[in-house]
Amino acid sequence: MRALLQRVQEASVSVEGEKISSIGQGLMVLLGIAKGDSVQDAAYLARKMVNLRIFSDEDGKLNLSLIDIGGEALIVSQFTLYANCKKGLRPGFDQAAPATEARALYEEFIRQVKSYGVTTSGGVFQADMLLQIANDGPVTIMLESE
Repeated sequence: MRALLQRVQEASVSVEGEKISSIGQGLMVLLGIAKGDSVQDAAYLARKMVNLRIFSDEDGKLNLSLIDIGGEALIVSQFTLYANCKKGLRPGFDQAAPATEARALYEEFIRQVKSYGVTTSGGVFQADMLLQIANDGPVTIMLESE
């Protein structure tokens, strides 16, 4: 499982021109789920993500977590995080989990993040989405459960 974290001042998701989710300060999370990922992977990444010290303290040091700042999370499933581009010019997605398996783990990841008291929103699984992201810093970090 992979989570691409983007520290944001604000972020939103729109589907077919309609805004369905938005957050203020916090994390925009693009979540990739691979074949063989498990509930344990979701729990590990959620715990790591909400506690990762990537927000600035009063001295400007990256010393505060999402929980510390009372930040929000916007989580979008993104199978393209498992793109294999080694051969040819068209990415392959053989490592990505099948949709039914991925959906269950995506929903589990959201449940895990909410269990830490973080206000959490999501996208629409398997939909074309427009993401509006005000990346803060910019700070972008990849977490993996492997």
